[in-house]
Amino acid sequence: MREGGHRIIKTARSGRKATERTARHTIKTAERSSRKAIKTTQRTAKTAQQTVKTAQRSAQATVKATQRAVQTARATAKAAAATAKATAKATVAAIKAAIAAMQELIAAIAAGGWVVLVVVLVICMIGLLIASPFGIFFSDGGGSPDAASPTAVIAQINSEYADRLSALQTGGTYDRVEIQGGPPSWPDVFAVFAAKTAGGADGAQVSVLDTDTVEKLRAVFWDMTKITTAESEVEHPAEGDTAAWTEKVLTITVTPRTPDDMRVFYAFTDRQNAALDELLTAASQEMWNTLLYGSSGEIVAVALSQVGNVGGQPYWSWYGFNSRVEWCACFVSWCANECGYIDAGVIPKFAGCTGGSNWFKDRGQWQDGSYEPRPGDLIFFDWDNKGSSGPQDDVPDHVGIVERVENGVVYTVEGNSGDSCRQNAYIVGHYEIWGYGCPVYN
Repeated sequence: MREGGHRIIKTARSGRKATERTARHTIKTAERSSRKAIKTTQRTAKTAQQTVKTAQRSAQATVKATQRAVQTARATAKAAAATAKATAKATVAAIKAAIAAMQELIAAIAAGGWVVLVVVLVICMIGLLIASPFGIFFSDGGGSPDAASPTAVIAQINSEYADRLSALQTGGTYDRVEIQGGPPSWPDVFAVFAAKTAGGADGAQVSVLDTDTVEKLRAVFWDMTKITTAESEVEHPAEGDTAAWTEKVLTITVTPRTPDDMRVFYAFTDRQNAALDELLTAASQEMWNTLLYGSSGEIVAVALSQVGNVGGQPYWSWYGFNSRVEWCACFVSWCANECGYIDAGVIPKFAGCTGGSNWFKDRGQWQDGSYEPRPGDLIFFDWDNKGSSGPQDDVPDHVGIVERVENGVVYTVEGNSGDSCRQNAYIVGHYEIWGYGCPVYN
C-alpha cells in the first residue's frame, strides 16, 4: 500500500509540475506571440507611415512637376511670342537692309567695291526680298530668256507713247500742235506696278521683267497716263500786207495720274500702301535712277519724261527766246537745269552747240566720236547732209543726251529731232558723231 500510495503521491506531484510547465510554456508562447504581434504591428505601422510619406513625396513631386510644366509652358509661350516678334522685325530689317545695301552699291561700284556687290548678290538670293515689291530693284534683265532690262522696257513704252502722240497729230490738218503736260515719272510707274503686282493677293514676282510682267507694267503706265485732245481756231486779224486768217490748233493734254490717285484706282490694301510708301521715299530715289537710267540717271530721267514734245516751246522760251529757234541745245540745258546741274557747274547753259562743246573741251571733259559713252554724256553731231548743217565741216550741228549703250548701240534722247523730242539710236563710232561732253556727276 505504501508503495502504491507513494507512487500515487509521486504521480500527483509529477502531474502538477507538468501542468505548471505547460502553463509557463503557454504564457511564454503567448508573450512571444504578443511581442511578435506588437513588433509586426509596429512594422506595419512604420510601413504604413513610409507609404504615407512616399505618397506625400510623390504628390509633392507631382505638384512640383505640374508647376514646372506650367512654368515651362509659360516660358515656351513667351519664347514663341518673342520669336514671332523677332521674325517680323527681322523681315522688316532684311528689307530695309537690302534697300540700304542697294543704295551703298551705287557708290561702291563706282569706287571698285566689288565685295559689296557680292554681298548684295547674296541678299538677292533671299526669297523674301525677291518675292516682295522690293524685288523690282533686282530686275536687271537676267533670270529668264525673254527678260528685258528696265531701260529697254522704258524705251519700248516711250516709243509707243511717242507713236500715240504722232497718230493724234496726223489725224487731221493743223496749223499748229501744242502738247501740254507729260507722262508720269518712271519711278512712280515702277513703284505703283511693284506694289500692285507683288503686293497683291496672287503675289506675282517683279524681279524678272518677262513678257507677261512687262505687259502688266505697260497696263499700269497707260492707266497712269491720261491723254485728251481739243481742236480750236484762232482768228488772226489782217496785218500790213497779210490778210486776216484762221489758224487751226490741236492741243494735246497729257495728264499724269499720281501714285496717290492709283491707290484709290486700284483699291490698294494696307500692305500695298505700305510697300508703295517705302518705294517712294526720298532715300529710294537714287536707287530708282540707277536701276532705270544708270549712275547719271537723273538727267536721263528728265529727258525721257519730255519725249513726244513738239516745237520745243517750253525749252526755248525758258532759255529766254521770244520765238522758236533751233532748240536742241536749249533742250539739253533745260534738262540740266531741272537737275540743278547748271547751278552746280556740272553742265553749262548753252544755246549753241559750239559753245557747249568748247565748255567741255576747256575742262578736259571731252571724248571723240570713237568713244563708248556713258548714260548722261552729251552727244554732239556733225551732219553730213547738204544744206545749212552740212556737209561735214568739223563744226557741231546738233546735241543730245545719251540714254544708254547696249550691244554697241548708243541710244539717245534728243530735242529738235524733226522738231520734236525723240529717242534715236546710232552705232558706236558712227561717222556723224562728232564727240561727247562728259559731265562729272557726283
